[in-house]
Amino acid sequence: MSHGAEPTGLRRTFLALSVPNFRIYFIGQLISVSGTWLQSFALGLLVLKLTGSLATAGTVVGVQFIPMLIAGSWAGLVVDRSRKRPILYATQLAALSLALLLGLLTVTEHVAISWVYLISVGTGIVNLFDNPARQTFVSEMVGPELLSNAVSLNTVIMNLARIAGPAVGAIAVSTIGLGGCFLLNAGSYGAVMVALLMMNANELKPTTPVVPAKGQVRDGLHYAWGKPRLRGPLLAMFVVGLLAFNFTVTVLALGKVTFHGGPTLVAIFMIAQGVGAVAGGMHAAHHGKPSQHRLAVLGLGFGASMVMMALMPTPLLAGVAIVIVGYTSINYVATANGTLQLHSEPQMRGRVMALYAIAFLGTAPIGMPIIGQIADHTNPRVAILTGALAAILSSVALLRHDDRVTAAEVGADPGVAEER
Repeated sequence: MSHGAEPTGLRRTFLALSVPNFRIYFIGQLISVSGTWLQSFALGLLVLKLTGSLATAGTVVGVQFIPMLIAGSWAGLVVDRSRKRPILYATQLAALSLALLLGLLTVTEHVAISWVYLISVGTGIVNLFDNPARQTFVSEMVGPELLSNAVSLNTVIMNLARIAGPAVGAIAVSTIGLGGCFLLNAGSYGAVMVALLMMNANELKPTTPVVPAKGQVRDGLHYAWGKPRLRGPLLAMFVVGLLAFNFTVTVLALGKVTFHGGPTLVAIFMIAQGVGAVAGGMHAAHHGKPSQHRLAVLGLGFGASMVMMALMPTPLLAGVAIVIVGYTSINYVATANGTLQLHSEPQMRGRVMALYAIAFLGTAPIGMPIIGQIADHTNPRVAILTGALAAILSSVALLRHDDRVTAAEVGADPGVAEER
């Protein structure tokens, strides 16, 4: 796909939206993910209402990712063997059903923490297939030339929704209640299903499904471990995902425990993070090709911004720091995602992105309860500083790894070293 002269300014930032299928998908995802953040906001409040425990709130979110931790590699292989659009139809319908069930249980006052756990596990099973399918479907819509830009714009979707979800949630909780929030989320999944129906199938660039054979999960693991440009980012993402990306717990704890605020302050903090994240996603979309070196530098900035967030003495200053955390964290995620996709062969991309999902999301069943326990037994500031230290140390290690990989590439072929 040729675009003539190199685009500049806003046109460069939003270049992937020139593809009609991606533009339709972008709108559907924005509506759907706004509903997901609305539910996330309401779910934390529901768990605190039922149990009064931050650790339990972290565990409820964490159990969503147990299926990813256990079976993520296998699900990535299923995605590599399948057409992506039918998988997405099925996952949206299943997610709609689970949100509808949670909403009806809450509205009728039959909800209990056991039901919340079961629905969280069900959501995790849906995401097991939805996550790698969504990640790889982006390349089928836009092709390799616009992949990095489209991945970054996807992070903009996530974080525009992070603003819209809690903003609507702060109003919805006081008007239609927690159950109403879950029912709104159920309806939002219809937007993606409509978007998938509206796409022009002739303009998609589907990857040829992998022919089933023995040992393909193992092959995916060996492939990712054997390529240093994949291994380094995946290991860094594992550490950061485990201890730093636990904002569902830490932002909630900072608002309710440290600053003794209610749902409105928690919503303001979540919106502040979303504002920063949208700016970070836009910057990532404009920057162009991601790299391992850039990922490491962004990780250092992410860790430093978390230190600021942990130490701020007032809600106002904490909110400002949270904006910066949003900016650096989403720049980090978009760069990790783009780096892995660009260095993966199409036939392996589903399995590689499943490993990314395990590192980023599958670590939550371990990391969120740990961070929740730290917040419960010390205070939320210590929990946030724990994540900050993880981001900084993993990024220092990734910088050293990048230097070694680059030196090896230059030694092997001085003219063909990959861009740092």
